[in-house]
Amino acid sequence: MRIGQLIVGGIAVTALAAGALLYYQQVYAYYGPVEAKGTDDVMVTTFASNQPEGILYDDFKAIDADSSPLRYRACFHTPMSQAMMTETYVDYPKAEPLVGPGWFDCFDATAIGNALETGEAVAFLGQRDFIYGIDRVVAVLPDGRGFVWHQMNHCGEVVYDGDPVPEDCPEPPKSVK
Repeated sequence: MRIGQLIVGGIAVTALAAGALLYYQQVYAYYGPVEAKGTDDVMVTTFASNQPEGILYDDFKAIDADSSPLRYRACFHTPMSQAMMTETYVDYPKAEPLVGPGWFDCFDATAIGNALETGEAVAFLGQRDFIYGIDRVVAVLPDGRGFVWHQMNHCGEVVYDGDPVPEDCPEPPKSVK
């Protein structure tokens, strides 16, 4: 009877340790801070040039991970008004912020998503195909708080699923095929 208890106890301890390690890896291990450059950390695509250009911002905080291009999250503040931005920058109609780690508390994907749904926040195209099939999205609230994340576009959704490249998409690099 004693050996059975030791085996069950060993299995339980091993499972708890593995669970703790998995949790740590998902929430903390792969993320690292992104150092602000001060000039082009927040870029938004303009109507005039159809190219991303830096905007005015301060209080920039960001995290990223090498394990996935979708793990980038950033928060900032801009003095630019939403009205001026909507006249200057390309909108991003299907913006859906992805949930980030809870410890990066300036980025609340649920609150940002709700603000986008109600029209309180406005989303803009930061840069199309920042990485093939992945767009950088920028959203701004009326008080100037802004958020940046990477979001898979329709080309990426199709190609990364292994399907043929749609006609309206550029040919992916060989590393993606």
